[in-house]
Amino acid sequence: MVIDIAASSETCYVDGMPRKTDARARAIATAERLFRVQGYTATGLIQIIQESGAPKGSFYFHFPRGKTQLAEEAIDHYVASRIAVLRNISANTAGDAPGFVHQIFSAFAAEMVASDFQYGCLMQNLANELPALDAELTNRVARGFADSIEVIAEHFKGCGFAPERASSTAVALAAALEGARTIARLQRTPAVFEALADVSVHGWTAA
Repeated sequence: MVIDIAASSETCYVDGMPRKTDARARAIATAERLFRVQGYTATGLIQIIQESGAPKGSFYFHFPRGKTQLAEEAIDHYVASRIAVLRNISANTAGDAPGFVHQIFSAFAAEMVASDFQYGCLMQNLANELPALDAELTNRVARGFADSIEVIAEHFKGCGFAPERASSTAVALAAALEGARTIARLQRTPAVFEALADVSVHGWTAA
C-alpha cells in the first residue's frame, strides 16, 4: 500500500507579507517517513527539521507543541491515506472477498519493494514504543487501527459475511499484514505477502 503525503501550499506571513510555503506538509511527510523507518524515539526534532528543509522558526510556527503535535498530525495523515487506499481497493473489488484480500496484500508488498524494504507501518512502530511514553498518542494509534479494520470488515459484510465473521476476519487480516511487513523487512522479499494471500483466500474467505 503506497501511502504518499502530497505537499500542500499554505500562506504564512513574513515581515507582514504573505508567502506561500509547504514547510508544514514537508515536516509531516518527513516525520512520517522517519517514524516508519527508524521509529519514534530514535527520531529527533533536529533531524526532522534538517531533513524537511524547514527553518526552525517556521517549524515552531506550524507545530508550537513540537514533536507531540507533529506525531499527532503524522498519525492522522497516515491513517487517512491508509483508509483511502483500502476504500479504493474495496471499490475495485466490490462483492469479491478473495480479490479484495489479494489486492491488499499486493499493495503492501509493492510498497515494501518500492521502499527497498525500509518502511514499517507507522502505527505498528509507534504502538511498540508509545504506551510507556504518551497515552494520547497511543490512543490515536489504536483508533487508527480500529478505523482501518472497520473499513475491511465493511467490505467483507458487502461480500455476504455475517457481521461477527466479517469483524474477526478483518482483525485477522490486519494482524497478518503487520506481521508480514515485519518479516518482509527482515528477509527483504515480498514472498510472505504472497503466501499469506494464498492462505487467507483458501481459509478466511472460503464460503
